[in-house]
Amino acid sequence: METSAQNIADISHLVTQYQAVPGGLLPLLHAIQGELGYVPESTVPAIATGLNLSRAEVHGVISFYHDFKTHSVGRNTVQICRAEACQSMGSRQLEAHAKQALGIDYHETTADGSITLEPVYCLGNCACSPSVRINDDIVARVDAARFDELVAKLGASQ
Repeated sequence: METSAQNIADISHLVTQYQAVPGGLLPLLHAIQGELGYVPESTVPAIATGLNLSRAEVHGVISFYHDFKTHSVGRNTVQICRAEACQSMGSRQLEAHAKQALGIDYHETTADGSITLEPVYCLGNCACSPSVRINDDIVARVDAARFDELVAKLGASQ
């Protein structure tokens, strides 16, 4: 795990870049996550000070938006849609299979650091349920066998 001092050093140039930008908190958080892969809790005080915000305001934004991660994630992110349309077409069974096959629960990462499993509450692909998003790609009509194929391809691409 990175030290707090290292995290602050890693983001200091970004904080400086967004200090004068009106509404710069969201772009700054995206930039930090883009650089580090997540927004470490240890960076909240530096962000707050740099943007003249309270720590609570910064933490509130990070915790409100589900796309911001406060811990490191796997090299690949697999999201399973949990919206009603996907549930009606088997996403609950897919979810159970994914957790068993990967040996992890939601918000966890496989031991080898390759996959983080996350729930998502609509991918806008309801007519092709159940859907998953792997990194930036949405895949339709995913069942257990298709899930296993997709995960196997992730292992081959690393």
